[in-house]
Amino acid sequence: MYHNPVLLKKSVDDLVTNPDGIYIDCTFGGGGHSREILSRLSDKGKLYGFDQDLDALKNNIDDPRFTLINQNFRFLENALMMYGVSKVDGVLADFGVSSHQFDEAERGFSTRSNAPLDMRMNVMQMLDAKKVINEYEEDHIADILFQYGEIRESRKLAREIVAHRKEKPIETTEDLKKLFSYIPQFKQNKVYAQIFQAIRIEVNQELEVIKELLVQAHRILKPGGRLVALSYHSLEDRLVKRFLKNGMFEGEPARDIYGNYAKTFDLLQTKAVVPDEEEIKENSRARSAKLRTGIKL
Repeated sequence: MYHNPVLLKKSVDDLVTNPDGIYIDCTFGGGGHSREILSRLSDKGKLYGFDQDLDALKNNIDDPRFTLINQNFRFLENALMMYGVSKVDGVLADFGVSSHQFDEAERGFSTRSNAPLDMRMNVMQMLDAKKVINEYEEDHIADILFQYGEIRESRKLAREIVAHRKEKPIETTEDLKKLFSYIPQFKQNKVYAQIFQAIRIEVNQELEVIKELLVQAHRILKPGGRLVALSYHSLEDRLVKRFLKNGMFEGEPARDIYGNYAKTFDLLQTKAVVPDEEEIKENSRARSAKLRTGIKL
């Protein structure tokens, strides 16, 4: 089961300005966004979809205007070069884990079901959640929980993980949750979600991959081309927001004597767009979504 794409109409309205143009859907998944984009394109239009998850290939769209590329979107420029594409009219990226990956219990993404500690979006890669939990140094685990899970007591949790694994490896999602069963019931779900998010981001290098994508998207967009990004937590949204504002992820841009800096994008809306109550009711995963759109200068 693939999720209903969040903010479907709005994201594609923002993206497609030229029906004859070339567009990229960086996170193909169940193909919801791609189908909507194709419905807006003429016979001359072209859409390239990216997805590193082998399961997504089952959803391929039989349309001469569409090409599905089974790669991580961090290889955007190189992959497009293989198809002779160097400039595009729009790039859409819907970050976060697809509902399908949460729902496939054996992938180990969800706190709701017991499964092997895996969490790989690309099942061909070596690093998985089990390796992070059982082999990383205590300080490294603490940093991951603090930076990616925004967990204040990260040092304490990392200490407990390391103490436990000395006696017996931590193999499953339940093994991991049991270590922290002393956490008060009303707090448990939130803390579990933060722990799982942190490990998932580390396993899949999610923030690094997003940075690489944003930089490449800016390079391949034609002037006036649009970058539409959907984020699901503050770490992702912060990267998108800063990059659209000044083309950087940290630090401050160089300013002239008047205090102005060179902008890379115009913002279509100054504030992020969020789903309305009705959409959240229909699709609980839309709750945390934020959509930002930049127009390349």
